[in-house]
Amino acid sequence: MRPTGSLHLGHYHGVLKNWVTLQNQFPCLFFVADWHALTTQYDDTEGIEKLTWEMIIDWLAAGIDPDKAILFIQSHIPEHAELHLLLSMMTPLGWLLRVPTYKDQQEKLSDKDLSTYGFLGYPLLMSSDILIYRADKVPVGEDQLPHIEFTREIARRFNHMYGREPGHEEKAMDAIKKLGSQNARIFEQLKTRFQQEGDSAAILKARALLDDAQSLTSADRERLYGHLEGVGRIILIEPNGLLTEASRMPGLDGQKMSKSYNNTITLREDEASVTQKIKRMPTDPARIRRTDPGNPEKCPVFALHQIYSDKTCRENITAGCTSAGIGCLECKQPIIEAILEEQVPMRDRAQTYLDNPKRVKDIIVNGNQKARRLAQETMQDVRSVMGLCASAV
Repeated sequence: MRPTGSLHLGHYHGVLKNWVTLQNQFPCLFFVADWHALTTQYDDTEGIEKLTWEMIIDWLAAGIDPDKAILFIQSHIPEHAELHLLLSMMTPLGWLLRVPTYKDQQEKLSDKDLSTYGFLGYPLLMSSDILIYRADKVPVGEDQLPHIEFTREIARRFNHMYGREPGHEEKAMDAIKKLGSQNARIFEQLKTRFQQEGDSAAILKARALLDDAQSLTSADRERLYGHLEGVGRIILIEPNGLLTEASRMPGLDGQKMSKSYNNTITLREDEASVTQKIKRMPTDPARIRRTDPGNPEKCPVFALHQIYSDKTCRENITAGCTSAGIGCLECKQPIIEAILEEQVPMRDRAQTYLDNPKRVKDIIVNGNQKARRLAQETMQDVRSVMGLCASAV
């Protein structure tokens, strides 16, 4: 996530709630994309560092648990930049020009000069962020799926160009022997079922067998991944998009909640401010007087009821609004109470970190170290297959 300021309830319902769920299901890495911020903000970098730390506190306030997930800052892991550089050597220019968001963002941000390599190459930097951790799942909205497909194409091209190591077959056979006779036999059977019959279940079972094999080195495992599919060694993993259900959090004016529309409520906004913002929300313009009946479908407040109220409450609000049985302030009160209740644990969690800033720094230092170890393992293999000297670090 780019560090662009205090996070609001749209970020929480659209992204962070999903992250909290995922951290209990998978080993997750969440990072501050401060280099990505520079792709459109290279001429105004003041405040990026401050916003980075504020955003991390918002993540922790929302329930991201550093004991379950790895939290880190992109620019603290130089291997991201190295992989981006090396991949740029073999990425066709046309692939970058055809990324759907390239021209779309140029049009939306027409007030900025985006005729830079950084902006053209940001999809490749995004691919590097994924590929360097050999991630097989990336939580994205539907609009980001083209970026995942672009990343898959980059991994496929890299593996095709550099995965054909000398003596691959012999090394694969030696690796199979390390599985033990029984598992080696099962692996060969599964490979045959996949290559000859196209059995997709067989490849999943074979990969699981390799993942569980403690006797294999990471290089052996990558060779057997490729051997399983009838190709060379697989160095970079092709990721899949983990589609996140779109959540359109309405703002105070009924449009999508966004800082650019000035219609947000931040995660840790104080109670008085939240209360006043909801009370001042526009309602159905047809309800000029208290006795005028209204139409909830035309009221921005009712859009918030879809997020925060149960079915019974929504039915009561609808009945009261259409019959003029309740006023607009009565309609808004359940929303105020629900948002304030939602924010209580966020404020409490955030306060522990605000009272002890060193704790936040320690979380990131620890996360940086864990992320960098993973990144360095990948880069060691990437350098090797590209014919570069191993890092002295």
